[in-house]
Amino acid sequence: MSKNLAIDLYLELLKKTILYEIWLEHEGVDPDIRRQGLDCPAIAHSMIGRLRMENIQQCMTSVLEENIEGDFIETGVWRGGACIFMRGFLKVHGVNDRKVWVADSFEGLPVPNIEQYPQDKGDPHHTFDFLRVSLDEVRGNFQKYDLLDEQVHFLKGWFKDTLPTAPIEKIAVARLDGDMYSSTMESLRNIYPKVSIGGYIIIDDYGCLPNCAAAVTDFRKEFEIDEPLIKIDNTDLTGVYWRKMK
Repeated sequence: MSKNLAIDLYLELLKKTILYEIWLEHEGVDPDIRRQGLDCPAIAHSMIGRLRMENIQQCMTSVLEENIEGDFIETGVWRGGACIFMRGFLKVHGVNDRKVWVADSFEGLPVPNIEQYPQDKGDPHHTFDFLRVSLDEVRGNFQKYDLLDEQVHFLKGWFKDTLPTAPIEKIAVARLDGDMYSSTMESLRNIYPKVSIGGYIIIDDYGCLPNCAAAVTDFRKEFEIDEPLIKIDNTDLTGVYWRKMK
């Protein structure tokens, strides 16, 4: 078996396991719904679906092939599946000089700060118990894949508190899954300056959560970012990404 085939087989099995695709028929879930990441799975370690997971892989492959400097980060990790895949990708490729940053409150989403972010008025995400996944549980999920090691770094707390002082030098792939205007804006303000030229910014909830999309629009307008937003799939509920070119 060739090395490339072995890598492909490992990453495919990792995706199927993280997304619970192997056992999908036992959950009674429409495979296309799961493929697009439109459900909230009871057991799977990620809810982002196959299309968005493959988008992460495409971005990571690109930065390795083009030697774009920097680590990988996700802000808002739920059960940790996307970050687990990032670490597995680095490990199977033998990459030892990049870190995976796992940023989350591990206590759910914050109560809206209406004075600072009036766009979040009425946002209900802080009431959703299923979004509260503890740090111990996420660490345990990494361990299940034998992927908890010194290249995985956890940033526990609200983004406004952790991201400004996080000891991150450069970022090659940033995946933002903060749902709210505030979480998305705080992630962009603190992470975007560290993204290397040629690096990727992925916005999970752009197509389905208007507050998230508004934060992206406002940030890009403020900093005159004109790289095109690319849909991850062809639905109106899609996530998007762009590549930082200047």
